[in-house]
Amino acid sequence: MSALAHGLLAGYGIAIPVGAISVLIVETGIRCGFRCASAAGAGAATADLVYSALAVTGGAAIASAISSVETPFRYASAAVLMAMAVVGVVRAIRRRQPSSAAASVNVDRNELLRTYRTFVGLTILNPLTVIYFTVFVVGSGLAAGLSAAEGAVFVGAAFVASLSWQTALAAVGGMAHSSLPARFRIGASIVGNLVVAGLAVLVALR
Repeated sequence: MSALAHGLLAGYGIAIPVGAISVLIVETGIRCGFRCASAAGAGAATADLVYSALAVTGGAAIASAISSVETPFRYASAAVLMAMAVVGVVRAIRRRQPSSAAASVNVDRNELLRTYRTFVGLTILNPLTVIYFTVFVVGSGLAAGLSAAEGAVFVGAAFVASLSWQTALAAVGGMAHSSLPARFRIGASIVGNLVVAGLAVLVALR
């Protein structure tokens, strides 16, 4: 199997399983539309790009170092996810007021950049991602004799796969934003954030 195929497989393998980031991307789309959610998805895919590159260039050593601080990372990730869930629920409840529920969401470039940076940070908080890519690279045999060009192909393919899936999630949220009545969008946003809060608890207790 080529580095391209391995990269696509690794990218989809890390992106497709439903987790907190997937839920947050869909919730972002429901709340403020496709553009905002696609920025969130691009942030998550960028973090996957960083971790896949680390895995190719020295993943085993990096994964070992991260494993030694996995517990603090895990608790930090859970705390951030819980904070995001609380803020999201509060924001959704405030939108229950007729004036704010009917208001359109204006998304400017600064908002998109903030969303992008937020999701890069949230995804980076999961150290298991670099461990996943390292295990994949070593287990698939790519670590043996992987050239610089092949490594770049692997990393690029993993990024494209992750980005395509995150964009699909953004589209789901964006369609819900444009097609559902305000009351349903608010309810979906509350439910999505409650799911994220539950995932935060699971991360902390893992």
